[in-house]
Amino acid sequence: MDISHLPKVEEEKARHTRRVKLKELNLSPDRPESSKLDSSLKRHTALIKRMRQSIGLDNRDQMIKDIDSLSLEKYIDEIAGAALEGIARCRTEKDTWAAVEVICTLHRRFPTTFTPAFLNFLSSAISAPARAALSALPPDQREKEDAARVSRQRPVLRVCSELALVGVIRDSPTRSGGEWIMKVIKDLLSNDPSLSSLPLLSTFLKSYARPYLGLMPPQAKQIPSDAEPGTLSSITTDETQGTFPPLLNEEVELVEQDIRDRFKRMCEGYYDNVAKKLVIEHTRLQDQDRRNHEAYIRSGEIFEDRQQAYEKMTKGYEKLLANCQTLSELLYLPMPSLPTASQKSDSIQIGSNAGGILGEESDDILSTSGGKWEDEEERKFFEDIQDLKDFVPKSVLGVESEESGADEEKEKLERERAEEQAKKFEEELEGLKANGGAHVNGFPQPPGPSESADEREGAITPTPTSPKPPSPSLSPQLAPQGPSQLLTALLARLPDATNRAMIDQAAVDFAFLNSKAARKRLIKFLTIVPKNRTDLLPHYSRLVATLSKYMPDIGSELVASLDEEFRYLQRKKNVVKELAEVRIKNIVFLSNLTKFRIVPSHLILHTFKVCLDDFSGTNVENIALLLEGCGRFLLRSEDTRERFGTMLELMRRKQSMQHFDQRQILLLENAYYQCNPPERAPRVTKERTPIELFIRHLIYDVLAKKTIDKVLKLIRKLDWDDPVVQLSLHKVFTKPWKIKFNNVSLLAMLTYDLQRYHPSFAISVVDQVLEDIRRGLEQNVYSTNQQRVATMKYLGELYIYRLVGSSLIFDTLWLLVTFGHPDGQPLYRQPCILDMPDDFFRIRLVCVMLDTVGMCFDRGSQKRKLDNFLVFFQYYVLCKNELPMDVDFMLSDSLEAIRPKSAMPQSIEEAAMAVDELFNAAMQNAGLAPEGESGDDSEDDGERPQQDEEEDGDTTGQESTNEDRTPSPETVVVLSAQEHLGPSEDADAEFAKELAKIITESSAESRKIDKKTAWWDSAVLAPGTRKKRADDNETEADGEGNGAIGEPVMNFTVITKRGNKQQTRHLPIPAESALAVHTRSAQLQDKVEQQHLKRLVLNYEESQEAEELKALENRSRGIKIRYVG
Repeated sequence: MDISHLPKVEEEKARHTRRVKLKELNLSPDRPESSKLDSSLKRHTALIKRMRQSIGLDNRDQMIKDIDSLSLEKYIDEIAGAALEGIARCRTEKDTWAAVEVICTLHRRFPTTFTPAFLNFLSSAISAPARAALSALPPDQREKEDAARVSRQRPVLRVCSELALVGVIRDSPTRSGGEWIMKVIKDLLSNDPSLSSLPLLSTFLKSYARPYLGLMPPQAKQIPSDAEPGTLSSITTDETQGTFPPLLNEEVELVEQDIRDRFKRMCEGYYDNVAKKLVIEHTRLQDQDRRNHEAYIRSGEIFEDRQQAYEKMTKGYEKLLANCQTLSELLYLPMPSLPTASQKSDSIQIGSNAGGILGEESDDILSTSGGKWEDEEERKFFEDIQDLKDFVPKSVLGVESEESGADEEKEKLERERAEEQAKKFEEELEGLKANGGAHVNGFPQPPGPSESADEREGAITPTPTSPKPPSPSLSPQLAPQGPSQLLTALLARLPDATNRAMIDQAAVDFAFLNSKAARKRLIKFLTIVPKNRTDLLPHYSRLVATLSKYMPDIGSELVASLDEEFRYLQRKKNVVKELAEVRIKNIVFLSNLTKFRIVPSHLILHTFKVCLDDFSGTNVENIALLLEGCGRFLLRSEDTRERFGTMLELMRRKQSMQHFDQRQILLLENAYYQCNPPERAPRVTKERTPIELFIRHLIYDVLAKKTIDKVLKLIRKLDWDDPVVQLSLHKVFTKPWKIKFNNVSLLAMLTYDLQRYHPSFAISVVDQVLEDIRRGLEQNVYSTNQQRVATMKYLGELYIYRLVGSSLIFDTLWLLVTFGHPDGQPLYRQPCILDMPDDFFRIRLVCVMLDTVGMCFDRGSQKRKLDNFLVFFQYYVLCKNELPMDVDFMLSDSLEAIRPKSAMPQSIEEAAMAVDELFNAAMQNAGLAPEGESGDDSEDDGERPQQDEEEDGDTTGQESTNEDRTPSPETVVVLSAQEHLGPSEDADAEFAKELAKIITESSAESRKIDKKTAWWDSAVLAPGTRKKRADDNETEADGEGNGAIGEPVMNFTVITKRGNKQQTRHLPIPAESALAVHTRSAQLQDKVEQQHLKRLVLNYEESQEAEELKALENRSRGIKIRYVG
């Protein structure tokens, strides 16, 4: 007796004993005196409520006590309904048995009132669903409905099964309720075409296979391969009678013998139907997979609808396979035969778990980079070839004729022994009246008296590739047609055999049609493969390799034909284009046959040598095809390694000495490295310390809006005194391109938070970011563009979190549009080494910066600075070539976000004029207050140095023109800086007299008109002229004389007009005159007022910037709180 089954046997005995005792109690009704029972409504309501919640183990004792002490007559229907609801919550075996005890207690008290009502409720709950209602639902809703129904009916079926065993449910007063249960299960299964109720049968068999079907665990031995579904359980039952003693006598069995037999036959028959459906679904899945493979070959892709259909079919097949395996284990029946994994591994599997569906196992990869095969699939295709004797009778293959007489006698004895065993099994099956006589054999047998013997012979020896495949559609039907018609149909199917399963089945089919004429037809067919169907040649080679073991003439004659064709093509080397496809087909066919070892090694080496001797023209393509097809195989096979390696070396030498065009060189190089790939050193993984890995994990993996506070705390807890930690943190915080683009702002926020505790660290991060930006401008490498974009975004975020000032942002923006250009001035479509006209990446960088911080510059001096930059930026954009569409859209979006009402210049002339106006305005502002230029620079810290240099250059140019001349009354200064002859001296003297008079009379009114500038400081003068005149006045104020008599004078500039030309003239006035004294005092007063006004403006700007910084701080704090969540 097998000790491993003792615990299960003892457990089954304990269950039986418990059921027998409860059945004896149910036979004697319990009728307590009604006067001693409680009729309280409250207790009755509490009992019903408790039963609705659950009648499992937790409430069993209290409910039994209440049932024995309460009257309950008026609440029978409610109690029956509540009991059914409570059963639905019984999930375990203990809860089920507790529910049975409660129901039995009610049955003993009310056998005529409670039991019929409760059984009606049970019948309704366990009944099969209406097929019409289910068919009206959509497929998804139908699946959900079936799953919910199975979940509801599973505990009800358990309770019903127990009640039928303990005598509550009965078919008749003298019989158990086994037939009632069998009818319920039969209704569930017969009205279920989708097999959705199959889990209910599995649940029933797990717990009640022994009492209802009489099944016991079989002896621990291998299941014979010749057992059929529906017959093995009877055999194993008989076999185990000698090993396992009968648990019970027939007299104490809870279910009658005839019910057990009928129940077992019903379950076995249902399993047969499930197994047949599994085979059909498996075949459909294979066909769908084959069609997907063909579609992939035709179009290069598998369309979405076809993939969805395949995935849906795969899901249904997985579910059916799991249920079938469960039934097979519970009924102790063998699984149906399915095609092996090797017959399907070459197809295109589009499901993520398709390999597991077809029974494939993940074997260790045998082939390496130095092996004969590129991967495991290729090795299986060329080495795992089926043996025809496992599928075809030996008489058909002609194997007996080659065996000795002793072997024939031995085989005859084995065949007779197999026939005797088969007859014995048939007699036993007839005696037991067991189903399962259907014999599934999808392979056709030739007519004759030895058919049954051949079948039995194939069934005796179990092999991985079972001789009984489940797919009848793949086997030939020999009965209605003759061999010639079948061979024609087989050859017509060969062009569609594009996977291993189909080509292997074709080999089996041809073996049944084997004859000398058939072999000749097959050879002829293989030699006339269409030129454009080279994809069939590997499969045809596998067909030849499968048949050549028993029909060697097929391989030898095909190789001879291909060799003759190769020699013919060598004689026709001058015919290039017309025979190109024929050459390709010939070499590819020979290469595939070589890998199946059909072509002798000396023949393929001779072919290679013939091409190598005349290494030119078409032979270059031939050698490339040979190397790609079988070069790796020949170079790594033991028998050809040395000779082929020598030939390869000779080929490389000839290649270096001969002249080939670029196409031929590429062909030879690719083919050589495909058959002999260079040895590559393994990629060295950078070793990092644990603390560095932890820091990288925090920033790259953990950092998010909700975890930023946690990350900050962990970073602060690091040892900041350790140089390794500081270096690791610096690397991580200065490489924003290694994190998600959306997390760049979080990295800037972390830097801002760390600034409070480690200010030097934040400074080093900013320095490195600025250095990376400048290095990117200097190198301008395309591969670093993504890093440069992330760095620019990072700098903008650092400004938002107040780690850098606005002046640094404007410096960076101006640097982007001026760096590398001569004198910082981009020229219209002029090439620049660092910024070519067709390179638009700097525009992208500016747009990234504007998108990040542009909205912050919307008021005050920062708004003016940004407006000035945008004017120059638009000019920079127009200096480029025509913008691509994506750059144009990016630029439009960025400008519209920050300045939606600004108009973009349409031409380079408009942009240049705008830039000139910008520079002129800047120069005018500089000319109004020459002494306070440094103060203006401090006020407008965003003014570009390049812009100041250009302004200074323009002003210096005008000043140098004026300084070249000696100041004198005769000097004439014109706006165009050209010399003109002035009026006569008499006219000048008269004009000076009148001018002095006018100025003296109107000096008071002029101050009322404009207190900021005097009348003589009108804007009609050019800036260079005004600046020159102011310098002259300062020189005169120092006491330097300017006149013939050495008296101090004050020069006035007088503008005259002669014709259409304006002319200026210096008019010296004595310094002691009323006009000069009055003018000097007015200038001093104006200067004092200007200084006072400047202080007011500066104070206002400082207060305005302070308010902006405070608002920005509040806004930043709001952002941080929002990010943290």
